Amino acid sequence: MADEKIESGDEHASPGTTRRRALMLGAVSATAIVSIRPALAQTSASVLNCEIPVPDPGRAGMYIAADGSLVPAGTPGAYPPPGGAFKGEDVKKALNGGMLPGTDYETNRAYTNYIRRLQQGTSGFTCFASLQMPRG
Repeated sequence: MADEKIESGDEHASPGTTRRRALMLGAVSATAIVSIRPALAQTSASVLNCEIPVPDPGRAGMYIAADGSLVPAGTPGAYPPPGGAFKGEDVKKALNGGMLPGTDYETNRAYTNYIRRLQQGTSGFTCFASLQMPRG
């Protein structure tokens, strides 16, 4: 019986065997963490590089009202669209109290209100939704 091998599911395993199993599981877990972190970092970087057009291309030519709604061009009190899409990084800063590039207080507020109102299916929504997800 002294030559009997200890099976991995044997509840009578010696303390040394149990310790080795725990160490092996720990090594596997550490490898998984090291593999996942670069992927998360890459995902975070791509989120910050995504773009949000204001307004989306399907509504090009519309102006943005102070509340973020789209109105016909030339509507009094509304703002013309910016020259191009905003980068995710700039939008994230603006949503946290910063300013979008090339804006003053009023246009920044109107554009960020528009972005906050984005709906699924609208160009830029996926980028905006990604910016809302907590990062670890």
